[in-house]
Amino acid sequence: MTEVILHIYDVTNSGSDKTNSTIVQINKIFKDGIGLGGIFHSAVQVYGNDESSFGFCDQGSGVFSCPSGKNPMYAYRESMILGRTNFSIFKVNQILRELSREWPGSSYDVLSKNCNHFCDEFCERLGVQRLPVMFFSTSSPSFYSLVFYACCVELRQAKTEIVSASKVAYRFLVGVTSRSSGGNDSPDNSNRGSSRLQVAWFKNLISSGAKPSSSSEIETQGDNVLQQQRQRQNFQDSERPQRLS
Repeated sequence: MTEVILHIYDVTNSGSDKTNSTIVQINKIFKDGIGLGGIFHSAVQVYGNDESSFGFCDQGSGVFSCPSGKNPMYAYRESMILGRTNFSIFKVNQILRELSREWPGSSYDVLSKNCNHFCDEFCERLGVQRLPVMFFSTSSPSFYSLVFYACCVELRQAKTEIVSASKVAYRFLVGVTSRSSGGNDSPDNSNRGSSRLQVAWFKNLISSGAKPSSSSEIETQGDNVLQQQRQRQNFQDSERPQRLS
C-alpha cells in the first residue's frame, strides 16, 4: 500500500502578472474564504517522486509527469492525501499506460476534459477518494457569475481611484490658475485661458465620475468649454468702458 497525494497549483500561466495575481486572489477568496472552488491545476503522485497530470498537445498523449510540486508552468499551492491504494507499482504503471492511450492531448477541453478530470479518473481507478467538488466548480456557470462579480468590484475600485486622481489634478490646476490671475490685460492671457480650459475639463471629469471614453469626446468637451470662455470674454469686453482717442 502507498499514499496517493494530490498536488494543487494556482493557474498562473496567462502571461500577464496582473491576471495571474487576480487568479490567485480569486482562488484565495472562493476556495479558502467561501469553499466554493477556484481555478486550479492538479496532479497525482503515487509511488516515487513524480506526479502525473494531463494537458493539451497537438499529437500524442496528453498525460505527462514531472517532479512532484515542481511544475514550472504554475504556482504551487498545497497538497492533500486522498487515501492509500492497494495496487502495486506494476499495476499503477499499467493504469497510467491505459490512461495515456485514452487521453490524447488533442482531446483536452478547458471545461469538460482538463487536468482535474484526469486526476479524478486516475484516483477512481486507484480505489481512493476522488477529487473534491470544488475542483470542478469552473464548469459551473454560477462560478463564472461570481468571478464576474469580483471583476466588477475591482473595476468599480479602479474607477474610484481614477476619480480621486482627477480631483487632485483639478485642485492643482485651480492653484495654478489662481496664482496667474493678474489683471485682465496682462500679456499671459492665453496661458491663463489654457489653464482655465484644463480646469474646466477636469471639473467636468469629476462631475461625470468617469474619464471620457475617446479622444473625440475630449475634443468636443474642449471645444464647448473654449466657446463658453470666448463668449464670457466678449461679454466682459462689451461691458468695459471705451477709451477716448
